[in-house]
Amino acid sequence: MSSHDGELAGQRRDLMDRYDGRLFDCDNHYYEAEDAFMRHVPRRMQKRCVQWVEMNGKRYHLVAGKLSLAMGNPTFDPISKPGVLRQYYRGNPEGRTFAELIRSGLEPRPPEYMDRDARVAKAEAQGLEGAWLFPTAGVLYEQALSPDIEALCVLTEGFNRWLDEDWGPTYEGKLFCAPYLTLADVDWACRELDWALERDARVLVMRPPPIRTRDGWRSPCDERFDPF
Repeated sequence: MSSHDGELAGQRRDLMDRYDGRLFDCDNHYYEAEDAFMRHVPRRMQKRCVQWVEMNGKRYHLVAGKLSLAMGNPTFDPISKPGVLRQYYRGNPEGRTFAELIRSGLEPRPPEYMDRDARVAKAEAQGLEGAWLFPTAGVLYEQALSPDIEALCVLTEGFNRWLDEDWGPTYEGKLFCAPYLTLADVDWACRELDWALERDARVLVMRPPPIRTRDGWRSPCDERFDPF
């Protein structure tokens, strides 16, 4: 750490020592229930969307009929304790691998990872005024589903209906949970945006890369998305 870095760190500590207000967390996550990708997806479409498969005693997601390792443990149980990667991102002085650190801090899944009332209580205990919550596995599967836009929209709509039931886009004025949207079908996206706004959604989440449409790949800034 340079002397300038040390000075900035000292200023931050001094600011926090003097700050007596509450904090707002702008990067928190909700964890998906085991049926989050299936509960509201018609059975006839599930093979084209997301299913469960068990291999060597572990459960994984099949996405568009193919094994997905994008999420190594989509059951989230056990799960890594908060902070297990702190030293890794501070220069990793012990030279341990990412995977070693993750495995070293596993614990049974805490109730607040899946239960919104428990999450509100935890936010209160941590002195948070509120938090934006984003998907965990839910942001990982658009790329794999992009060749099948119908399946992508069906899955995303079903996922958002699960979110509405288990978390709610806005809950107790403290949890602001982001529905997921894709622009692969702009007419569908407009309808889904209206649905989210009607339910008082304050924040949305979308992937930033080029979008695969029925006419090919397009920039998110393409004028065809202007209606959205």
